[in-house]
Amino acid sequence: MNQILFAGAIGLFLTLIGTPLLIKLLARKGYGQFIRDDGPRGHHGKRGTPTMGGIAFILATLVAYAATKVVTGESPTFPGVLVLFLMAGMGAVGFLDDYIKIVKRRSLGLRAGAKMAGQLIVGVMFALLAIRFADDRGQTPASLKLSFVTDFGWTIGPVLFVVWALFMILAMSNGVNLTDGLDGLATGASVMVFGGYTFIGLWQFQNSCANAMELTNPASCMEVRDPLDLAVVAAALMGACFGFLWWNTSPAKIFMGDTGSLALGGALAGLAICSRTELLLAVLGGLFVLITLSVVIQVGSFKLTGKRVFRMAPLQHHFELKGWSEVLVVVRFWTIQGICVILGLGLFYAGWAAG
Repeated sequence: MNQILFAGAIGLFLTLIGTPLLIKLLARKGYGQFIRDDGPRGHHGKRGTPTMGGIAFILATLVAYAATKVVTGESPTFPGVLVLFLMAGMGAVGFLDDYIKIVKRRSLGLRAGAKMAGQLIVGVMFALLAIRFADDRGQTPASLKLSFVTDFGWTIGPVLFVVWALFMILAMSNGVNLTDGLDGLATGASVMVFGGYTFIGLWQFQNSCANAMELTNPASCMEVRDPLDLAVVAAALMGACFGFLWWNTSPAKIFMGDTGSLALGGALAGLAICSRTELLLAVLGGLFVLITLSVVIQVGSFKLTGKRVFRMAPLQHHFELKGWSEVLVVVRFWTIQGICVILGLGLFYAGWAAG
């Protein structure tokens, strides 16, 4: 429990004091956000706001995790480090994209093929490592079975697992990226999901099969490797995002950019895969799913019928064009995300109790 508190507190502290320093550095170098001309008019005033702010919470999370291990004297675990690798690797791909957009003045950033290749390389490395290096109980960080609140069904094999893991990583990364269109929206939504995974990791640790002899009902134990350390990673991310939100909320002093959105999406997918809650992520991260679906529906409708379902996609911009203020959209979408997390945790508990 102390590890979780330390990780969250250190992550929060580092982004609270580190983000304004990053803002000054980026502003001095002129690394400002590009704003689409066809977007809502209210966004044009944001042009030039420092971006690549994801650097702040990526570094804060890494330092918070390492510092927590030093302070508590605990050793890092392979699942925890693996999730951090996925976060940092996806963040590096996003950083290259942001850097080319801003510094090289190429509005589209990395070419689509290069960006996809970078994500695939990081994702494949994560997936291959996640099914290797078993502990003394034979548990690898990820399972070759599909999972909801725990593993179910049949073994899908390593090839299909890699494909499935890549789908999750790409879907969540792009989902967070699409959500990151309004001040604080993606950051606040991510805080809630990381909070949910902090609870899940702690619960799995308390009911781990590794502690089966101490449980009142050993038959209902959870077979997850190092769940407490996954909770530590989630807490570090939650704290770091909370501190970043202080500067990212409306009116935002800094944007996370693709650096941050790809990193957060990768971290969410990694936590879901390693905690054996892969399909539950669609509920816990319901807002990201909803916003992604709005883009799919918009594009599909236009290609099939020539008509648009929404005034603009992603969904948050549709409501802006209907006259909702940016703050109103953000708060209401945060409410939706909060309901999704509560529902997801309810399903998680019900699934455990039924088991």
